[in-house]
Amino acid sequence: MFKKLVTLGLVLLMAMGLFGCAKDGAKDDGKLKIGFAVSTQNNPFFVDMKKGLEAKAEELDLEVLTVDAQDDAAKQLSSIEDLIMKGIDVLVVNPVDGDAVVTAIESANNSNIPVITVDRGANGGEITAHIASDNVAGGEMAADFIAEKINKAGKVVELEGIAGTSAARDRGKGFNQGINKYNNIEVVASQPADFNRAKGMTVMENILQSQRDIDAVFAHNDSMALGAMEAIEGAGRDIIIVGFDAIDDAVQAVKDGKIAATVAQQPSLIGEMAVETAQKIANEEEVEEFIKVPLKLVK
Repeated sequence: MFKKLVTLGLVLLMAMGLFGCAKDGAKDDGKLKIGFAVSTQNNPFFVDMKKGLEAKAEELDLEVLTVDAQDDAAKQLSSIEDLIMKGIDVLVVNPVDGDAVVTAIESANNSNIPVITVDRGANGGEITAHIASDNVAGGEMAADFIAEKINKAGKVVELEGIAGTSAARDRGKGFNQGINKYNNIEVVASQPADFNRAKGMTVMENILQSQRDIDAVFAHNDSMALGAMEAIEGAGRDIIIVGFDAIDDAVQAVKDGKIAATVAQQPSLIGEMAVETAQKIANEEEVEEFIKVPLKLVK
């Protein structure tokens, strides 16, 4: 009887050990498992970010599970829940919406999974690190460039990104802070086009019909800037355009003289830094709460 009890005890211990291994699936192969929840892959900026993140993970022999929300906040929430169920060690999230993503981040917090936000911030939950360009500084950089180009006097238009995203909020804040330094520059229209090229064209077409005099346009991203460019070309108008992100099409448009400038982020570098930061967090090293990625003006 005693031997049977001992045998039963050993079996239970082994079962518990196996359960523990299964639960800690992230460590089965010895690799750090990173979950990357990206807002969309229908935008060259985030495509480059994903490429940079995955390339750095491969270089460091880490595992990455990527989910694409397709700009749907509800889809992002459910996909992050899936990542948590798959036993990720660190969550890297590029929020569709800073408010809507909070529930997902809190789920990660409750599962003791550190969270890194990239490019766009979250408006709640516990974030270990935020990696992004200094969007406020970038917006102000665009404002100063436009002021210089129009001799510190004229009428400008602002095409805004998706409401609720930190990128739109901060770029708009920086731009308006910059423009407000110039008494003879007026923002005659400020309308959202949701970081989307087609919407950028449509919104700009409507603004062109209502505003006879426009000297410059600042778009919160290059996709909207390119859409505005198409609308302006279609209307036969001569207007200075400044974008943000320095995606390939926009850089080419700058070279062709169709866009005056774009504020250059480095999305691939943001992805690389996210992986490096995730590894540091996993190794219990200290990281900065806000890790800034350098900007420059391509003109």
